[in-house]
Amino acid sequence: MKKLLVGLVLMGLFHVGISSSSYAQSSSDTAKTSVPEAEKSVTHHTVTVDGEEIDYTATAGTMILKNNKGEPVATFGYTAYSKDGVEDKSNRPLTFSYNGGPGSSSIWLHMGVMGPRRVVVKDPESTPPAPYELTDNQYSMLDATDIVMVDPVGTGLSRPVGKAEGKDFWGVDQDIRSVSNFIKSYISENKRWNSPKYLLGESYGTTRSAGVVNYLQGEGIAMNGVVLVSTVLDLRTIAFGDSDNLPYVVYLPTYAAVAWYHDKLDNKPKNLEAFVQRVRQFASNEYASALMKGDELSESRRTQIINKLSEFTGLSTDYLDKANMRVTQSEFTKELLREEGKTVGRLDSRYKGYSMDNLSQRAFYDPQSSAIGPAYTSMFLNYLHSELEFGQDKQYNISAGSMEGFDWDWEHGGGWFPTSPTTAPDLSEAMIKNPNLEVLVLNGYYDLATPFMGAEYTMDHLNIPSDLEKNISMKYYEAGHMMYIHKPSLEKFHEDVESFIERTDRD
Repeated sequence: MKKLLVGLVLMGLFHVGISSSSYAQSSSDTAKTSVPEAEKSVTHHTVTVDGEEIDYTATAGTMILKNNKGEPVATFGYTAYSKDGVEDKSNRPLTFSYNGGPGSSSIWLHMGVMGPRRVVVKDPESTPPAPYELTDNQYSMLDATDIVMVDPVGTGLSRPVGKAEGKDFWGVDQDIRSVSNFIKSYISENKRWNSPKYLLGESYGTTRSAGVVNYLQGEGIAMNGVVLVSTVLDLRTIAFGDSDNLPYVVYLPTYAAVAWYHDKLDNKPKNLEAFVQRVRQFASNEYASALMKGDELSESRRTQIINKLSEFTGLSTDYLDKANMRVTQSEFTKELLREEGKTVGRLDSRYKGYSMDNLSQRAFYDPQSSAIGPAYTSMFLNYLHSELEFGQDKQYNISAGSMEGFDWDWEHGGGWFPTSPTTAPDLSEAMIKNPNLEVLVLNGYYDLATPFMGAEYTMDHLNIPSDLEKNISMKYYEAGHMMYIHKPSLEKFHEDVESFIERTDRD
């Protein structure tokens, strides 16, 4: 189960008050490593966002995380952007942002939408090799909030130090604890206790955010808002576990949207949103009921359901019959364009690439990741080393997967395993304890990694008082997991998040 979940959850797909028991300590002196000093590079820049010229200070650096005995346990890498000329920081929002994985650094959000510089890619096609283009980001969130891009331990420049080990940070609860305490430390060191505060995470970063907002609530830090980008709080919605019908139900509207985009539907509807709503209704009613019946489903009804699935997904009735009406995400990405010798992207299924084996049941790679990954990696490192003047002598990990012993602990809150982990109850608890907390959920129609109906299902099952449901808002984009690589969606992302921050700023 653990290995299955690690394979399904995505990248990006990120000192003070930590109890000593939170971090394992080796009895062997050989486990002790040298502890580096905290470092930072401070540079000054100007960017124009939404017509406003903003002078800002960029700080790229590392912070030393300590336990309550004052013992160093990690060096935490980050990049912070603050607007110049703000005398009263209590009037200035502060947003902590990270990607997911688990095990991804924050370069995707950083260089895609949040930061003042942006990587230009050839969306939705493969971006050619270097030279790449880096441009001022006129859609940066810097006009609405100061920003701290966070790299969890094992990613970026963040590493265990002293007697701590990677396993002390690599797990649902371990990650929530360490990222929360970095945030608490940053707030304290930079005197931002009275600033309006936000979390913005993507993918597994949303799983993290639900835990972090509740953890910080317990530490006396009430957040103003949480932005969930491409949401998965309940990993059951994407796990395709044995005898679990839920993932098939919540994935169906996304399959339909992807088939609509690639013109694989007979009599293609004109309006995507109206079409998706029809499929939602079918998925949650007729389809869910049919799957629940199992072998009790009559042959005639089974044929009706298969015909409807074919109408909505563009897959053949023969294929759907052999699949017993149940198609996993990887099977769908492979099957939809099989006759063209192509496979569609998982993170963004507008992308398509050549099939590596046209007889295979599942896709072997994600064309979207291959299309943009090199550009993001190269331009972020060039930016960090040249413009931010930091880290050229250090190893920056795009992924923690390169770290020895990286293996995620999926148990959460003492729950019984192998139940899929979920931090949805954490978000529920935080919203109940802080009834002013608001949540913005951003969804891509063509996201096959974290399907939008899965997010809807989770938000509809938070078990919160009905008058708190108004604190949750949903937005949709005609793009994928990283909706901000699509220029119209990037502009809408900026508008949606800026409006959310302005509305929830309690000053």
